[in-house]
Amino acid sequence: MIFLVYSGASCTRKTIRGRQKGFALVEVMVGLAILGVGLLSLAGLQMAGLKNNHDAYLRSQANLLAYDIVDRMRANRPSALNGLYDIDLQEEPNQDLNPIILNDLNEWKAALASLPGPGDGSVHVDAGLVTVLIQWDESRGEDDPTEFQIQSQL
Repeated sequence: MIFLVYSGASCTRKTIRGRQKGFALVEVMVGLAILGVGLLSLAGLQMAGLKNNHDAYLRSQANLLAYDIVDRMRANRPSALNGLYDIDLQEEPNQDLNPIILNDLNEWKAALASLPGPGDGSVHVDAGLVTVLIQWDESRGEDDPTEFQIQSQL
């Protein structure tokens, strides 16, 4: 590429090229640095999106499991109102319970165990209002487990 500039004195090819020597290399290196920062930012956004998507998945699973036990309690409403479905965190179902209630609680606790950490849950009924608490550990360096709680009328 030849540029001719008229400033009253004559310009030669050698002087114009001599001033631009190595300039394209600097442009390429700056462009690569900007591209590198952009790609690192994009990777960070992708990781944040994956983390949030996983958190939403776990919360939706907890929501499904909470409503699962509430639906089971509604199917056996008299026993639920008598507090036979009440269970605390890290408590095993009483083996002396009615086989239907024992099966419901065992299946629910087994499903909770499939959550990370593993998950655990509690159920308490008070005057027809059921409170279901589900906890799980996402193992991301946080000390407190993640909790999900619902309340519903039987």
